Amino acid sequence: MPRYSVTTFGCQMNVHDSERLHEVLRAAGWTESLVEQDADAVVVNTCSVREKAEQKLRSLVGRLSQEKRRRPDMLIAIVGCVAQEQGAELLRSMRSIDVVVGPDNLAELPRLLADVAGGAPPVARTVFDLDAPTFLAAQPSPGTPAPSAFVTIMKGCDERCSFCIVPTTRGPERYRSSAEVVSEVARLVASGTREITLLGQTVNSYRDPSRALGPAPEADPADADESELAALLRAIAADVPALARLRYTSPHPRHVTPSLVAAHRDLEVLARHVHLPVQSGSDRVLKRMIRRYDRAEYVARAGALRGARPGLTLSTDVIVGFPGETASDFDATLSLVEEIGFAGLFGFKYSPRPHTPSLKLDDDVSEDEKSERLTRLFELSERLLAAHLATLVGTTQRVLVEGASKSGATSVSGRSEQNEIVHLPGVLGLDVVGRIVEVRVVRANKHSLEGALTEAEVARLPRLAEPPKPARRPLPVLPANEG
Repeated sequence: MPRYSVTTFGCQMNVHDSERLHEVLRAAGWTESLVEQDADAVVVNTCSVREKAEQKLRSLVGRLSQEKRRRPDMLIAIVGCVAQEQGAELLRSMRSIDVVVGPDNLAELPRLLADVAGGAPPVARTVFDLDAPTFLAAQPSPGTPAPSAFVTIMKGCDERCSFCIVPTTRGPERYRSSAEVVSEVARLVASGTREITLLGQTVNSYRDPSRALGPAPEADPADADESELAALLRAIAADVPALARLRYTSPHPRHVTPSLVAAHRDLEVLARHVHLPVQSGSDRVLKRMIRRYDRAEYVARAGALRGARPGLTLSTDVIVGFPGETASDFDATLSLVEEIGFAGLFGFKYSPRPHTPSLKLDDDVSEDEKSERLTRLFELSERLLAAHLATLVGTTQRVLVEGASKSGATSVSGRSEQNEIVHLPGVLGLDVVGRIVEVRVVRANKHSLEGALTEAEVARLPRLAEPPKPARRPLPVLPANEG
């Protein structure tokens, strides 16, 4: 059997796409190689949200080109967002590449690889499925359930933020029918998955193309920001009652409507955490970013979510050094971060991207200033996170255990409802992986918690013949995208 390897750069959507690629290739008779040097085809799933990700791609392809000179039959396939953005230009600029495939054409990869292996010339396939959108569904493996899984409910983006290349690389918004989403969630849960994260570039703009969902409580059809995500969440909760925990990412602040807030109030299955990208705390910069909300609106909608679900935590994305960002604009961002009290933050320097409106603006913030602002932002974020984690010491948390921990050979780790990573040392003899367990938090680390199973939990859990293996997919982190 031919062997393949997959390397992934980017956000949760790319992680999801790579998981589907594994399934597509295995179904076509390929087997996975964990070592690139042993693979007959090396697949690189790419991200183009920032220039640094493209630099990583070019560095990797350079290294693979050297391996290909040693093994001329090895195939190199570039898939994902950079593939969609650059298409056949990748074949011209990096001649060791054999196949270029956009996000909507992933199912064609086995055939294209076979064609090139059979003597066909290198090929680029980057066609959006605008007329008949398709979504690759998860095919859970019997007997090896993933504790958590991603399910895509929409793709593309219509927001047109001035800094973002996603509308170019993922196309306009296209939605998946609610019946198809619920069916995939049900299959995953039946296989043993405990937690589902619904994915979309702007996940809370979702609308059911089949029109099968009724209006959600408190939905206002006259509200231009309204969507049907709340109705979909309620349908999943009702139709898949065995699901233990439900998340979604990444939402846009303007679609945090009363119906979505009400879903957080009413649905116990929803995790007590939302990742809500803000990008800036300055109204002037938000307007230049074309974010379509101001600071006061963001604060109000974040407050509504917290008011609906006691203990709900928020995390966010922030861009520093956007064109025209002054020192006072950046100070406004710092004050917003402190006002909200985010429990997690992804910060990035502004990176000019092709085909984006912000290219028309002067990138007038120096790299040194961007670096200094990013350092200050992270210092504040670290302080807020430390204060938040300290409040949890001594509390009892419900943790979904996902696998062996990187922190030590005798530990497992998982996530709480509020999205904190929790390490549990000394429990490898117990059958905990894939279970939601009660944990007493005993220590706050820099970016995580350490806990111990409650006595009642230890008495309840069965013993394990073999220690657990690390989860195939690392703990899902919050998206580092520009949502």
